[in-house]
Amino acid sequence: MILEKTLLPNEMYPTFHDVTPEHLRSLGIKYIFSDIDNTLATYDDPTPPEDVVEWCRKMNAAGIKIAFVSNNDEARVELFNRDFGYVAYSKAGKPLTGKLKRAMADLGATRESSVLLGDQLLTDAAAGNRAGLYVIIVPPIKDKTSAFFRFKRWIEKPYVKKFNENNNK
Repeated sequence: MILEKTLLPNEMYPTFHDVTPEHLRSLGIKYIFSDIDNTLATYDDPTPPEDVVEWCRKMNAAGIKIAFVSNNDEARVELFNRDFGYVAYSKAGKPLTGKLKRAMADLGATRESSVLLGDQLLTDAAAGNRAGLYVIIVPPIKDKTSAFFRFKRWIEKPYVKKFNENNNK
């Protein structure tokens, strides 16, 4: 039960595009703390694709602030964030919550007004839930195929199934 509470998101969407400013505002969300890799872009995209730039513009126009909280290295996060200039943390160590909480403090965000957007239950959902945020998960855009990532996705499968069962009643 504790693991379920930690790993299950509040919502799941087919892509980040389905997360709209209107929906977030209806939830009282003013801050998005987003993962980068496989959530907004592939590992192969060194800079944000145009659809990510447009999605961020829509969020900004709606008064929703964005920060990046990534487990990837500093060079990756800095390059991806270069044109945005958002609060951004690399090597976040998710599911640990330290850098997520620092990003929240940097923006003056509260748990109640914040969402964590990511693609992994074991890192993103766990960090967001442990920090008390609303959690939205999207499937990975282009998943890695290493044994480690296949193992992580295998562990996540029963929780995705549980989420779907709970939300299709």
